[in-house]
Amino acid sequence: MKKGSRIVRVLFVALLALCIPGALAIGGMRSRKYADLNKDVIDLETRQQTLVDENKNLITDISLLSSTDRIERIAEEELGMRQAESEEIVRVQMKGANDE
Repeated sequence: MKKGSRIVRVLFVALLALCIPGALAIGGMRSRKYADLNKDVIDLETRQQTLVDENKNLITDISLLSSTDRIERIAEEELGMRQAESEEIVRVQMKGANDE
């Protein structure tokens, strides 16, 4: 019986000795995956900040391009337009189906 229990003990110690490097390898792989994910998060945050900055610039450009002063200047100087006199304005009234 002593020989059988000794074999079991040796097998248990050998199995335990094999599990320790395996556990360390798994821990190393998980650590590497965490580092990769952390780098991805940092890259995405940087990209997000870049997009937010670009969006702010575009909103500013839209505000500048849609200002009434700019539109009036282009209409007058580049397109030769002018403000209509009150007697030049024609009002059109649409009749609906219920107005008949």
